[in-house]
Amino acid sequence: QVQLVESGGGLVQPGGSLRLSCGASGSIASINSMGWYRQVPGKERELVADITREGGANYGDSVKDRFTISRDNAKNMVYLQMNTLKPEDTAVYYCHAHIWPSGTLYARDYWGQGTQVTVSS
Repeated sequence: QVQLVESGGGLVQPGGSLRLSCGASGSIASINSMGWYRQVPGKERELVADITREGGANYGDSVKDRFTISRDNAKNMVYLQMNTLKPEDTAVYYCHAHIWPSGTLYARDYWGQGTQVTVSS
């Protein structure tokens, strides 16, 4: 059973920083892309950042130059360093990974349970 588990959300003041972590566990043959999405009530889930196995990163326009995504392939981990946080960054952040489970023919998308990030004074 493959699963993603996030940690690191919380309450932070505007201008502050947070670091999110997400680990993939279970019987995994390989992991392709990993990334972070976020969602606020009444809106669609949007891409924050994703990263290929080789380290190529892609960011949403609203977080460029403030957020940094990284991953540790040996540990099946992905991280999101969030700096200069703004109130509009408040959302539930979801970890995503495209994973090929061991003993299966195809890779598929997996999602974490979500972690709340609140930016407020």
